[in-house]
Amino acid sequence: MALNVSYNRGTYLIKILSTMAASTLSVIDYKEAKSIYDFTATTIQGEVIPLEKYKGHVCIIVNVASKCGYTDNHYTELNDLYEQYSESKGLRILAFPCNQFGSQEPGDNNEICEFTKKRKVNFDMFDKVDVNGSDAHPLWKFLKHKQGGLLLDAIKWNFTKFIIDKNGIPVERHAPNTSPKELIKNLEKYW
Repeated sequence: MALNVSYNRGTYLIKILSTMAASTLSVIDYKEAKSIYDFTATTIQGEVIPLEKYKGHVCIIVNVASKCGYTDNHYTELNDLYEQYSESKGLRILAFPCNQFGSQEPGDNNEICEFTKKRKVNFDMFDKVDVNGSDAHPLWKFLKHKQGGLLLDAIKWNFTKFIIDKNGIPVERHAPNTSPKELIKNLEKYW
């Protein structure tokens, strides 16, 4: 009997610790979040990181896909922006692959890594996520809540871009057809 009680207490303790750890990883209710710093995200390599890592940086958060009509131009321009402004202005780009639009990001994380390696991507790539629906990553729910879209808050296609100020606040939302280089004049307001 004592062994059984000890096992139950140990199991219970593990469940409590797991729950506590999970609750500190990300805000449960995106509506209560104050900034992107209240969230965590998983890198494409599988590491869970707190987004407060980006504190003090202007960021672009974008949903990406490898087989979209915008792919070549947007990846090239995002790379150019990162190369030009990451050191001089502290720009950070957070790219989240998403397969919700025309199944244009069908690969797994390894395939996405190979794709971005060929394009010499240096900005931060994250785990493939949903950006719409009940399974949307909490960060994306927060972004849409803070910067609603035209007509609907939903993300409408690949390469929707959010500008985040140095305080972690989403300050602008840009449609997929806005090229990343068109964002330069907007980014300058926040540096």
